[in-house]
Amino acid sequence: MNSSEVTDRTLVLRAQSGERAAFGELVTRYMQRAYYTALGLVGNHDDALDLSQEAFARAFRARATIDAERPFFPWLYQIIRRLCFNHTRDQRSRRQKLEKAGSWLADTTMGAQPLSPEKAVERAELRDRVAAAIERLAEREREALVLREFEGLRYREIAELLGIPIGTVMSRLYRARRSLAREIETAWARPVRREARDDG
Repeated sequence: MNSSEVTDRTLVLRAQSGERAAFGELVTRYMQRAYYTALGLVGNHDDALDLSQEAFARAFRARATIDAERPFFPWLYQIIRRLCFNHTRDQRSRRQKLEKAGSWLADTTMGAQPLSPEKAVERAELRDRVAAAIERLAEREREALVLREFEGLRYREIAELLGIPIGTVMSRLYRARRSLAREIETAWARPVRREARDDG
């Protein structure tokens, strides 16, 4: 049987019986998703890599507690989010770490087409403003935004993952998007005002 055809349930049961290679297959299957989830929550490549790897290490130690009848990743996600939230609370240089994640912030706000030097400056400014806005979001709003915009989960999936009503998911996303929209609007309005002053 091809490894891609083996279910998470089978791999979990084999891992619980002592088969390390089975847990290794789960790591291979979900390591990219775990990394991008951590990146969305902490905003730094190196930290996201360390935290996602630590999440798998903790998951392996706690493998006996996994419910094989339920999807594996939502269980793993709870470990990732705890690690990331604890890490974020301990960081004093959070803004700097978010700025280092500029590539994924810029790609989600501006697209990937070639830019002129002037547009590149505008993108960098917008990226910084979006990074700052994301930094100021409450952790719960930031988490909902990451799950929706970067993980691509549906409202119901987010609600099930976090154990909250869909209405709460929607309200958190609304507040997060409203805050980001204000920052983006300000970023684009500023060059217009400068140009108007020059013409005057």
